[in-house]
Amino acid sequence: MNTTSVSVGQLLMLYGWFVLAALMLILGLIARFYARFSGERTGYPFLLIPLGLYGIAAVRYASVDRIAGDPLGDLATAFAGLIFLILCVRLYRQMVLQRQQAIDE
Repeated sequence: MNTTSVSVGQLLMLYGWFVLAALMLILGLIARFYARFSGERTGYPFLLIPLGLYGIAAVRYASVDRIAGDPLGDLATAFAGLIFLILCVRLYRQMVLQRQQAIDE
């Protein structure tokens, strides 16, 4: 039996990471565009942190061939999600709510 065979779950996990990376890259480009033209700091380089953590988790899950239950993968996913959530909410508040308040005044 070949022990180096790749399961469908491993492939889907890694391909899913590439889709997530593409979406995060698009969000980063939007934040960069806004930062350049508004003159405000959006913190778009920090999007690399959750991207890297999601990558670590995807590789870890693919190596153990499980979708959950790996402590290192679970922690990396949790921290990546928390950091990504904070960055998204910060960017939303900066782009939408501050502009809306300026228009209302």
